[in-house]
Amino acid sequence: MFTTRPTLRGTFGMASSTHWLASATAMAVLEDGGNAFDAAVAAGFVLHVAEPHLNGPAGEVPIILAPAGTNPRVLCGQGPAPAGATIEHYTSLGLDLVPATGPLASAVPGAFDAWMLLLRDHGTKRLSEVLTYAIGYAEQGCPAVGRIGETVETVRHLFETEWTTSAEVYLRDGKAPEAGRLLRNPALAATWKRLIAEAEAAGPGRETQIDAARRVWREGFIAEELATAAAESTMDSSGERHAGTLTGADLAAFSAHYEQPATYEWNGWTVAKAGLWSQGPAFLQQLALLPDGLEYGSPAYLHTLVENSKLAMADREAWYGDSADVSLDTLLSPDYNEHRRTLVGEEASLELRPGSPDGREPRLSEHTRRVLSGASPDVPPGAGEPTVAMDVAMNGVTRGDTCHVDVADRWGNMISATPSGGWLQSNPVIPALGFPLGTRLQMVWLQPGLPNSLAPGKRPRTTLSPSLALRGGEAVMAFGTPGGDQQDQWQVHFFLAVALGGLDLQGAIDAPNWHQDGFPSSFYPRPMHPGRLVIESRIGEDTIGELRRRGHRVVTGAPWSEGRLCAVARDPETGLLSAGANPRGMQGYAAGR
Repeated sequence: MFTTRPTLRGTFGMASSTHWLASATAMAVLEDGGNAFDAAVAAGFVLHVAEPHLNGPAGEVPIILAPAGTNPRVLCGQGPAPAGATIEHYTSLGLDLVPATGPLASAVPGAFDAWMLLLRDHGTKRLSEVLTYAIGYAEQGCPAVGRIGETVETVRHLFETEWTTSAEVYLRDGKAPEAGRLLRNPALAATWKRLIAEAEAAGPGRETQIDAARRVWREGFIAEELATAAAESTMDSSGERHAGTLTGADLAAFSAHYEQPATYEWNGWTVAKAGLWSQGPAFLQQLALLPDGLEYGSPAYLHTLVENSKLAMADREAWYGDSADVSLDTLLSPDYNEHRRTLVGEEASLELRPGSPDGREPRLSEHTRRVLSGASPDVPPGAGEPTVAMDVAMNGVTRGDTCHVDVADRWGNMISATPSGGWLQSNPVIPALGFPLGTRLQMVWLQPGLPNSLAPGKRPRTTLSPSLALRGGEAVMAFGTPGGDQQDQWQVHFFLAVALGGLDLQGAIDAPNWHQDGFPSSFYPRPMHPGRLVIESRIGEDTIGELRRRGHRVVTGAPWSEGRLCAVARDPETGLLSAGANPRGMQGYAAGR
């Protein structure tokens, strides 16, 4: 099969990410004797500089890691709602949805502490060694990708009139960053330099310094600046100015932590995902729904996958969240999925059909019920986390995207991480730090009694969804993608292209992809488009025609418009490593030898 690039192969190390500088950084760390976890941390901080429209230090990062010879674990870098973030507080402000931007949408930042915990427990490098790459790019300049400038232009009016501290970084001399021009962020470089200095003052030990850095983030100068920024009244997507609820006490109380992954066995593979506080189990449910005998790539195969995706995402809407009281064992059980499988007919469904695990009635938000009744807020096709947009009122309704990084090393360690949030378009840049707060709370509901209701200390149900696959109990593939609600659609297609279609990594990444929008978006203003199927045009007119005949409301996208996959793999028998990366957008790259 023709591919846009070769699948990389070697025995030393492999990295794949959404930006070539992050992949190159990861390889530089591996070449310097670091392991996969050191490399991922260094790459993660470079992504803050190279893709500031896609992630930032005050965002979040779920991670799945598999140290050589051990079972995979999830490292949760998703912070919870602050103590003051109650439904009563938000509704008293006249809100029925959490705004898409501004400090009211800020959860406790989780990414930094997760990266530090990973480095301390599984890395070998010192804090200064992994941060040196990000500091260099922030100080000396990083060549801007075109999407940064495009993003800044969508929020130009907001930056010029309200978020002027952001304009100082991203609209210097009134100009948005041009593609290929060096973009500098000296304030961010200074933040990391001060962090390292204070951490090294705590003592000579590697772990001592990392723990000291975590304290500085939680209780030191960084925490003070974050809390001050959250307390400022800021223009947000509601069209009004609001202060947030995040405080120094919230920052001091948070710690990233490890969890057991959710897993499902399918045809000799085991796929590991984060739990029901994420959308990750929707991937597993789609595997559980697969019938036998599907011909990979046929119109019937695509139709079945689309309909399975609708069922899994409907369950996500009704049952997933940090307050979920449903059993994942039930959602993945043969009996449950046998019944759910009967709902997939020859015609496309236009309904949202959550199941009734253990005979219980599904619970949907009132907003979702209004959307289902036809009162949906409308947004252009493709809107959501994979795009950046702004409403015509110019009040700051923006949508960011996400990053991804995978690394495998010569010792058998493997990691998959999906950093996001804290985008340049999410909140004003904090001048003393060089980065803004995040907006992940926009994913919760302002209605009590739901699995994903806003509640102090509860994590918003995140779309961020890294993946790890095992065979024979050994980690053999780490993969993931940006894309919001699309992540656990695009990833299923990629995985099945490898596991069922027999494609290599790059072939599976390059394969035509699609997503469906027949469920409420996780992002403000939470629209839904029953039956809509967005598919790359190069899949062919015959296939598109057959899908339309079956009742799918097909929107034909550009030939290379769906999917942002990164992947690394390891053959446990030979030790051979491989990697591939998304060619769409000409930004993601793999590196290795």
